[in-house]
Amino acid sequence: MSLLEFSNVTLKFGGLTAVNDLSFEIEEGEVFAIVGPNGAGKSTVFNLISRFYNPLSGSIRYDGHDLLKVKPSGVAAHGVARTFQNIELFEHSTVLQNLLVGRHRHRKTGLLQEALFTRAACRQEIKCRQEVEEIMDFLDLQAYRDKMISGLPYGVRKVVEVARALAISPRLLMLDEPASGLSVEETTDMRWWIEDIRRQMGITVLMVEHDMGLVSNVSDRVLAMADGARLALGTPSEVQAHPAVVAAYLGRAS
Repeated sequence: MSLLEFSNVTLKFGGLTAVNDLSFEIEEGEVFAIVGPNGAGKSTVFNLISRFYNPLSGSIRYDGHDLLKVKPSGVAAHGVARTFQNIELFEHSTVLQNLLVGRHRHRKTGLLQEALFTRAACRQEIKCRQEVEEIMDFLDLQAYRDKMISGLPYGVRKVVEVARALAISPRLLMLDEPASGLSVEETTDMRWWIEDIRRQMGITVLMVEHDMGLVSNVSDRVLAMADGARLALGTPSEVQAHPAVVAAYLGRAS
């Protein structure tokens, strides 16, 4: 059974069709990339999965369940985490504090227990911090542990956002343009981390990305979109050679 299934999904904003009868499936344990020109509907797919938007028609299933019945606030509890095109971190908090936010869904104690810092709350806090420390070790962020986000370089912030998403302990990690704004060296590091996230953590990765080098290096399969619709689906080499993709994504006819 596929981990995520889109079936004939359509979303319109007034007279604009953002996603047009889109269908695809993502298998558990794979790295699946969505590519296409600006305005193709790639990030809209992410926002549909995150439940920011409701489709006009079609279905979205996650782990066999109807995702459209899940509230936006409940998506993370189902094991789905994401990053954003524009980094969304708490600027005036430390790296550690930002990552602890990602562990919030795992907390079992109530407000009173937290306020009194009971034994249960103390044990929970220790466990959350241990989990976060392991993620910082994994992504080489220990040097920035107690640094404010506002003072960090852009490339480090991108990694911190990935780390916070991992702190949720997701089964599906959605990366929205993870290489955007990164240097060649930072993009190479991101490649290795994506591969390690899949191989060592067993997490399925769904990625929107413009850097075709990164897409080719890490992806098992690629979905190419244009004008909200599916152009091609296959391996990176198959999709890049597809005539419709050459015309729409690269801007020239085959």
